[in-house]
Amino acid sequence: MKTTPQTTSADTGVVLLSGGLDSTTVLAIARSEGFAIHALSFRYGQRHSVEVDAARRIAELAGVRQHHVVDIDLTLFGGSALTDDIPVPKDRDISPSAAGAKEIPVTYVPARNTIFLSYALALAEVVGASNIFIGVNALDYSGYPDCRPEYIQAFERMANLATRAGVEGRTKLLIRTPLISLSKAAIITLGTSLGVDYSDTTSCYDPSPNGEACGRCDACQLRLKGFSEAGLQDPIEYATTRSAGR
Repeated sequence: MKTTPQTTSADTGVVLLSGGLDSTTVLAIARSEGFAIHALSFRYGQRHSVEVDAARRIAELAGVRQHHVVDIDLTLFGGSALTDDIPVPKDRDISPSAAGAKEIPVTYVPARNTIFLSYALALAEVVGASNIFIGVNALDYSGYPDCRPEYIQAFERMANLATRAGVEGRTKLLIRTPLISLSKAAIITLGTSLGVDYSDTTSCYDPSPNGEACGRCDACQLRLKGFSEAGLQDPIEYATTRSAGR
């Protein structure tokens, strides 16, 4: 379905929605600020494609203006445990003091956020949005280069040079990253205060065929740690009781 161009930008926002904990919290933040939201999700060949179904449910419950799901086949390039025949690391030490804490993990998908933000930028021009929301985080361990503040700042500068809206001065495009300096526990606490139901979200990089989280990949460990530190029970299903109780 094509999107009808609009002429105003003050109340329209584009939210990158993966179906995960962070992006769902960002969606709640954008809603709390009064934005009419165009949610944008991607089916890019990821092994955890269950997140697209989660994004659909979350977008519908949130009452977004429109939910766009874009198909991109990043398995053509591979190079990541999420898009290639490479095992997803399990039971790694993800503490900041760990030996591999500064290494970029194999779950990094080359240029993924640049690709996603480029689509969001195109959509923002069409719908007249000046705010693009993305749930990147640089505080809790991830190691991904495209989650750093300097990357986001550089993309925003580029966006205002590369678009008609930016060049003509009609709209200053903003890349909004409300979670970038928050811990996972703080994100969960904030989302809970905004009414987010985290039982609808999925974070696991390597879920079972029925969608249960493994509890052992980096994403699951960060999620479980966040709920524990927030003093809350993670409402999603894990493959083993041991994983869920960590």
